[in-house]
Amino acid sequence: MTENLVILGSTGSIGAQAIDVCRRLGIKISGLSAHSNIDLLERQVHEFHPRLACVSDEKKAFELKGRIGEACEIVTGMDGLLRAASIPEADTVLNALVGIAGLRPTMAAIESGKRLALANKESLVTAGELVMRRAREKQVSVLPVDSEHSAIFQCLQGSAGNRPKALFLTASGGPFRTKTWDELQGVTAPEALKHPNWVMGPKITADCATMMNKGLEVIEAMWLFDQPLEGISVLIHPQSVIHSMIEYADGSIMAQLGIPDMHTPIQYALAYPGRPESGRGRLDFLQCGPLTFERPDTDRFPCLRLAFEAASRGGLLPAVMNGANEEAVSAFLNGGISFAQISELIENTMGSYNYMEQRQFSLSDVFEADKWARDRVQEYLGG
Repeated sequence: MTENLVILGSTGSIGAQAIDVCRRLGIKISGLSAHSNIDLLERQVHEFHPRLACVSDEKKAFELKGRIGEACEIVTGMDGLLRAASIPEADTVLNALVGIAGLRPTMAAIESGKRLALANKESLVTAGELVMRRAREKQVSVLPVDSEHSAIFQCLQGSAGNRPKALFLTASGGPFRTKTWDELQGVTAPEALKHPNWVMGPKITADCATMMNKGLEVIEAMWLFDQPLEGISVLIHPQSVIHSMIEYADGSIMAQLGIPDMHTPIQYALAYPGRPESGRGRLDFLQCGPLTFERPDTDRFPCLRLAFEAASRGGLLPAVMNGANEEAVSAFLNGGISFAQISELIENTMGSYNYMEQRQFSLSDVFEADKWARDRVQEYLGG
């Protein structure tokens, strides 16, 4: 059970829900971070009295300092995030940052010996081998926060050492599940941000619309659960009631079910191994309706295929794919490209990368590959 927590990304969707969990369970918070939403961060500081708060935007950090005075120390930038991830009195760090920006704080938390509640999937997508190896060396627990990986983690409890034969990651299909390829050509960013089941930040919601989010989760699952790629499948499950499943060698399948609410996986990571009262809604089997499944269509949603390709080839290609995706999604959300161009930019970037099978690489190699991919996308965009 977490007693003293740092929340990186405390003003985002996951961070704000984690605040709710801390409020209910009485968890002390020693560190908070936000990108630029200092209005919400200020309220969180006054409520939880952290030792330190980090604001990525330097001007906003200066403004917050003027507002709160000596209420807590204000730090900024990546150095500030690394300090927050290493606060001595905290026993757990919840990394809810978006994108590869969360990788260094993930490593800092591990180096500090913190239990890591991980919502930043890009840490494992880009550098899963490095992250998990160091966590083993430091004997640090990495607890998944994503609903799908939390579901798998919960299903594995009490397995008595029996390894799963297969993992099934479920996906809602996003807002465009039933649209044809021709219809997808004209969809807009506001439409992409209307997820049918979940309330999330813009980047992850856009990734759900392209199904890249599920591809990232496949790679994340490989590293979290030491599972080969061929043992991971994706199923479209529009109701988002079954959050994921595992299959054992004897054919038995275990599933974790619940209403689509991120409070549950967040609380499980923070309260593990306990299961305190959540105060949330309950799943009513008589009201939830039929549970259905579909095969994902990688012709209409090629980002999922690209993620499987990157996972299969390995090395630094997942980092290249992720960097290209982050740039392409940003361009789409800002009105610079069409929805269909997201996957085109990623595929072109992956195809032009001078791929070499690399058995070993460093953190600096990961960031170099990420920068190369971003620069390449900007070249395609004419930037």
